Amino acid sequence: MTAGRRGGPYLLAVDAGTGSCRALLFTEGGEQVAVSLREWAHREPPGVPGGQDFDAEANWRAITACIRDALRLAGATGDQVAAVAATSMREGIVLYDADGTELWACPNVDSRAAREAAELIDEGAADRIFAQAGDWVSITSPARLRWLARHRPGLLRRVHSLGMLSDWIVWRLARVHITEPSCGSSSGMFSLPRRSWSAEIAEICGLPPEVLPEVADPGTVVGAVTAEAAAQTGLRAGTPVAAGGADTQLGLLGAGVRAGEFTVLAGTFWQNTILTTRPLIDPQVRLRTLCHVTPGEWMLEGIGFYCGMAMRWYRDAFCAAEVAAAQERGVDPYVVMEEEAARIPPGSNGVYAILSNLMNARRWRHASPSFVGFDLGDPAGSGRAAGIRAVEEAAAYVVRGHLGIIRELTGAQVSELTFSGGAAKGALWPQIIADVLGVPVHVPAVTESSALGAALCAGTGAGMYAGLTDLEGELRKRAATFEPQPAAVAAYTERYERWLDLYPRMLALSEDGLLNPLWRAAGAARPSQPDR
Repeated sequence: MTAGRRGGPYLLAVDAGTGSCRALLFTEGGEQVAVSLREWAHREPPGVPGGQDFDAEANWRAITACIRDALRLAGATGDQVAAVAATSMREGIVLYDADGTELWACPNVDSRAAREAAELIDEGAADRIFAQAGDWVSITSPARLRWLARHRPGLLRRVHSLGMLSDWIVWRLARVHITEPSCGSSSGMFSLPRRSWSAEIAEICGLPPEVLPEVADPGTVVGAVTAEAAAQTGLRAGTPVAAGGADTQLGLLGAGVRAGEFTVLAGTFWQNTILTTRPLIDPQVRLRTLCHVTPGEWMLEGIGFYCGMAMRWYRDAFCAAEVAAAQERGVDPYVVMEEEAARIPPGSNGVYAILSNLMNARRWRHASPSFVGFDLGDPAGSGRAAGIRAVEEAAAYVVRGHLGIIRELTGAQVSELTFSGGAAKGALWPQIIADVLGVPVHVPAVTESSALGAALCAGTGAGMYAGLTDLEGELRKRAATFEPQPAAVAAYTERYERWLDLYPRMLALSEDGLLNPLWRAAGAARPSQPDR
């Protein structure tokens, strides 16, 4: 938790991520004043392989605790909050009964619906959905809803409304069912050109039209904090609640990113993105397309699966000494970890971390997490510190691969990139990305740009801004630029090509059933299955 300058009025952003929830307070000028975070995990329900449930009750308690903590850290009261907006991971959905009680919810990483996704593919429905919604059925609602129809038909018949996880926060705060295009389109049930629900896809899913909530643009006031939510959070009853949006798209807004600029949002997952002025859909079904928060713009994206989570796992599994040293110094453990990794040369002395694969939505498969290339004769050079650096290099290789696909699809002449999110707080990771890609990397002054984007929605709803991009000039200021180092660029050119050769060989061990994959998307074809 951190705190900053006190005053008011404040804008509150509530963020429900894959691995944690947060509440952040910002000033009207976009200065972050306080943040509170709670890590959370999603449980696998018994007898449901690949399934992960989102615990609405427990997770709402975590969110309310974060809001109360943020107010306390800022020395603020609920009366000083002008408005609130929410952001969240994409794809996760919540189903409600007629009383508004959550019947069922899942996070973005739920992959229980493998059989159902395969059926949609075999029937040709997946292709029809992708043509309209720009996303494959692996991690979107159509397959999950078919799974419910098969396994919990009584529950599905009770569904009165459906929403995304950011919409769920709005429901808990204001008791209104709405969605907005950026998170709503991650359901896989939108018409991208229309930026609203697709009647055809809803029919494929077996949903009546009245289940789908109204669509409001981000920054629109959709309700007010109820007395119940006020008692839970410390906010003032009646505080305006504005439509927010998806974490990635709001991250681009909060970083002042414009169409045609390549950006990496580095959280639990890494989103490698570019904004377009038309809904460009990858004909090879590798990358995904979603609506951006601003009308007339869409986002093309390749996902680095668990790139940020991998560093958190490595910290918890191997870095007790660095965590203890960080506590003594009063710094974040990742600061100490990067200091150790910086002593290792580019290429990690031959150590490779096998983690996320390049995105291929139709056949999205990841190898079993592993490290290869240790030198038993050099424990200092190929031990824990090399592992830290190898995790960071693996994420950078995925960025480079996705940039190549984006260049191919858009023709964009990308000569620099913006790097935002938790991983951008350090000095080593952005430098590694600059060296792996051979282009300058710019870090915004506010690295928590997703939450800032939500705050901009709240401020627009409160009437503080005329529009979402009012602060764009300030947001485009960069705190640091990392220039590629020629020697490192040369080293990584060779290392990246070797990683491209190495990864499919490691993936084959999982495909052959010898190891468990990091993750396999629902409906992902195995090599023995022909691509459609």
